[in-house]
Amino acid sequence: MGEAARIVDALGTYCPVPIALTARAARDLGPGDVIELLADDPLIEVDLPAWCHRQGHELLALVEDAGCYRARVRFGAT
Repeated sequence: MGEAARIVDALGTYCPVPIALTARAARDLGPGDVIELLADDPLIEVDLPAWCHRQGHELLALVEDAGCYRARVRFGAT
């Protein structure tokens, strides 16, 4: 899947902070760049796919392990 251009650590934060941090990081990236998001807010399972769909980004992966979520997002034109 390739290296992530940036890792966004949103552990310990809750909605809407993980999405806000991801959106902020996206401003510095170009189309095709990948961000890895770390979060422990279970709402990320709903919020992140919806946000990606609205913004035109590709959700590459979203996995949960013992309450910690790891997601990879490929950014499109924003």
